[in-house]
Order: sequence, then structure tokens, then C-alpha cells
Amino acid sequence: MYTPPAFVVDDTSEIHAMMRACRIANFITATAEGPVATPLPMFLDAEEGERGTLYAHLARPNPQWKMPVIGEGLAVFMGPDAYITPAWYAAKSEHGKVVPTWNYTAVQARGPVEFFDDPGRLLDIVKRLTDLHEGTAAKPWAVSDAPAAYVAAQLRGIVGIRMPITLLTGKRKLSQNRPEADRVAVKNGLSESSRDFDRAIADMIPVPSSSS
Repeated sequence: MYTPPAFVVDDTSEIHAMMRACRIANFITATAEGPVATPLPMFLDAEEGERGTLYAHLARPNPQWKMPVIGEGLAVFMGPDAYITPAWYAAKSEHGKVVPTWNYTAVQARGPVEFFDDPGRLLDIVKRLTDLHEGTAAKPWAVSDAPAAYVAAQLRGIVGIRMPITLLTGKRKLSQNRPEADRVAVKNGLSESSRDFDRAIADMIPVPSSSS
């Protein structure tokens, strides 16, 4: 991922937080037949390995796990994004030399891919994924709420993924390369949008507190 210095996130804990904020990621592998991608809920075990380890599972009929991986796998976590109109920039009225752009947050994680179908390991990642996403529910559902034989049958229909992270890149493109007046104008413009992602990006744009 191309990441100019103004947009780099280099703190691992911050990058991990960005990953956790994304409820789904694109899991991508290169194969002899071309690149293959599957959108998947993935969870991060930050304590496993230097940069953490990602886990997920695929449906067994999904051919991705049967295709030998060339090199490392790639997981792409996309956060909120927003179109930025040049109409907000002060320079538009001054000289007109402005163009549209896009603000967004993203993380890319790379690492060797292991596919597995051991029932014990599969049950563990299914439980961990479930607990993660049920954690905020008033009455959380647990895997143990389903009959054991049913769960065992469901596990036979999936294949696990383990990807220790060897390279982690975080990016926040939030108009940091624009003058303060432009950042304030962009923040104000996005704040008035009806789109949730626009307002989320507005909240992230760095401006002096006196300007917001």
C-alpha cells in the first residue's frame, strides 16, 4: 500500500485497533490461476507473534483453500471513507487549481497462510469469533447454546485460516497534507453529511481545538 509520510500509522497498537474496528476484511491469496479474494470476518490475536496473528475460516466448498498460495497472503481492512470535493478548499476561489480526492483509513496485513481442518482448532476459532461479536449483546449467544452434534456437523463444512503477520501497514488519509483552513472546511463539510462514513471521517480529521 502506497503510504506517504503524512498518512502513515506506525504504532502497532493503533494499527491493531484499526483492524479490530473493521468487522470484515478481504483475505487475498496469489495462486497460479490468479489472485483470489474472499470477504471474511477475521480476528486478531495480538499476543501471538511479533505483530499478531490473524484467524478466520472459509466455507469448505470455497476453492481458495485448495489453491496453493504463491508467496504470502494479504488481509485488507478498510475503515470509513469519504469523497472530498474541491469546492470546500479556499484555493478554489483563489486560483481554482484544486482537484477532488478521497479520505479513508486502511490496514494491510501480510503473512504466510496455513489452512487447517482439525476440529479442535476450528471449534476454538469459531468460539472466539462468536464471543468477539456477541460480546456487546444484551443476551449473548454462545456456540455451546447449539447441540454439540449440530456444531460438529457445521465444523465439517469449514476450513480454518491462520496467518502470522510479517508485515503490517496502517494508513489514515485525513487531509493532513492540506492547509489548516482546508482541513477545517473539509471537516465541517463532512460533518453535515447524511452518510455515516462521512461523519466518521470528519471526526478523525486533525484540526486545532479552537477551529473545530
